[in-house]
Amino acid sequence: MTRLLKSAPPLAHDRVVMDYDQRLMRRKLLTSAGGREFLVDLPSVTSLDDFWGFDVDGLTIEIVPAPEAVLVITGDLTRLAWHIGNRHTPCQILPDRLIIREDHVLERMLAGLGATIRRESLPFKPEGGAYGHGRTMGHSHADDHEAAGFGWHHHGDGQLHFHAPKAGK
Repeated sequence: MTRLLKSAPPLAHDRVVMDYDQRLMRRKLLTSAGGREFLVDLPSVTSLDDFWGFDVDGLTIEIVPAPEAVLVITGDLTRLAWHIGNRHTPCQILPDRLIIREDHVLERMLAGLGATIRRESLPFKPEGGAYGHGRTMGHSHADDHEAAGFGWHHHGDGQLHFHAPKAGK
């Protein structure tokens, strides 16, 4: 039997390394770093970011965020965070920098706002939802919104969005 653990036990027997997308699941067969296979079968889709790991038949398996392609952003963090949030993009907020997953459209926008941006490969652990838990749901972009057209449309995130053309277009 597999159950989720909120806090670290005295001993971790193994670990499973997963990226941000993989840490959102309901039912999946996982393989630990030590080669143990175990089934996760949760009652509903769950963000594993809210948990330390698993108890699998008395063995504790830690959840470790995998390094992934991210943008490390510095500059006017309050202003930049507002623009990132306005794009419904998951963001890790630290006192001296913001971290988002690599996205060429957002990178171009943030550079245009004066951000200093560097690409890195780091574990990505963004803020939870509006009430401190769960997930914010981002959306992918076309090369630019003009290429995707304008007007009311969905980005696959279940919410309706409106984009107007830029002046002069």
